[in-house]
Amino acid sequence: MRMYDIIKKKRDGGELSEEEIGFFVRGVTDGSIPDYQITALLMAIYYRGMNVRETCDLTFAVRDSGDRLDFSSIHGIRADKHSTGGVGDKTSLVVAPIVSSLGVKVAKMSGRGLGHTGGTVDKLEAIEGFRTTLSEREFIDQVNKIGMAIVGQSKEFAPADKKLYALRDVTATVDSMPLIASSIMGKKLAADDDCIVLDVKTGSGSFMKSVERSRELARLMVEIGKSAGKKMVALITDMDRPLGNAIGNATEVAEAVETLKGRGPSDLTEVCITLAAYMLSLAGKGSVEECKALAKKAIEDGSALEKLKECVRAQGGDVSVIEDPSKFKRAKFSREVKSPAAGYIGRVDTEAYGLASLALGAGRNTAEDSIDYSAGILLKKKTGDKVEREETIAVLFANDEKLFTGAEEKLLLATTIQTSPPAPEPLIYDVIE
Repeated sequence: MRMYDIIKKKRDGGELSEEEIGFFVRGVTDGSIPDYQITALLMAIYYRGMNVRETCDLTFAVRDSGDRLDFSSIHGIRADKHSTGGVGDKTSLVVAPIVSSLGVKVAKMSGRGLGHTGGTVDKLEAIEGFRTTLSEREFIDQVNKIGMAIVGQSKEFAPADKKLYALRDVTATVDSMPLIASSIMGKKLAADDDCIVLDVKTGSGSFMKSVERSRELARLMVEIGKSAGKKMVALITDMDRPLGNAIGNATEVAEAVETLKGRGPSDLTEVCITLAAYMLSLAGKGSVEECKALAKKAIEDGSALEKLKECVRAQGGDVSVIEDPSKFKRAKFSREVKSPAAGYIGRVDTEAYGLASLALGAGRNTAEDSIDYSAGILLKKKTGDKVEREETIAVLFANDEKLFTGAEEKLLLATTIQTSPPAPEPLIYDVIE
């Protein structure tokens, strides 16, 4: 088998076989195929596309290019949620305890943030002492004992994807539906979960900027997951505004705790209840509406919050900050951002809000960058809210006052003040089952 023939076949619009796709991914992984031939095929896929069968074969080859987890020793149904990334997205910190408190196991491998999006692992590391690295035995034992664990990736999952993404990033082939879907699902399927709920973000703060493209990606990923024998649902959720009011690590954990206490922002609460309900329903706990009621009750009776405390305690974290989030270490400095005009908050560039938080030290541009867990933004006004001139629309937090100017400028440029209220947009656009 020759790589030249595979490239030519796809260039001419042909359908690649499972064997040809497997040959390609193995060559990517072991380095036997040179970069120039890899990028040639990526460009051919970008222009010619792949059908569902080809995309599934590519996903499974990427999945099998590295380590895979075996959760067979975890007792009970295992459910997980995966978000395509956004700003203020702390849903895992709310959803996992809800679902676990209702008897469904949550064995979650999460990532770190890069660029304008935040990572669940970074948020958890804002809790002093919290261990985001556990041995596989510790991880499985904890899930069996208390029903949940959230850790970072400690194994080499889908190494082929790491190489493919690096080349896509520098050859303008990132925005290809089969390449995006195989990248996300290749890593997701390396874990051994029974039920997966995908939270596909859409809008200015997400990878997919339009609802149509988000829907297309969601359908494809659901199809891939079902082909792998998983129970799948995808929600298309709004990221044309940050989710909740907090952007940053410690501030987002604090907001997640408030949400588990029943005092969270309405948008964050609604999305979390819905995601939890679909995870519970896939796991056999009832209809979606019945599971929404169960999720709400888990918040009302405090069992979900107690589950988060159990998880933090089991992984060595300081539970006192969960009991009282005001104990989180605070940034030395804060600055209020004032509205330049009276009116209504219209469209916001959510990605720019994330970049403003990054400029304060709350994120990283490269994997090697360090994070200031106390830095971030607390929004006082959001899309649709009425504001007066010089009214505070956000508060910035940083440990270096020099960082405020750039962050404030980004946030103000990203915020449109208009004379009439904007048309309301849904939080959840669609459900793909």
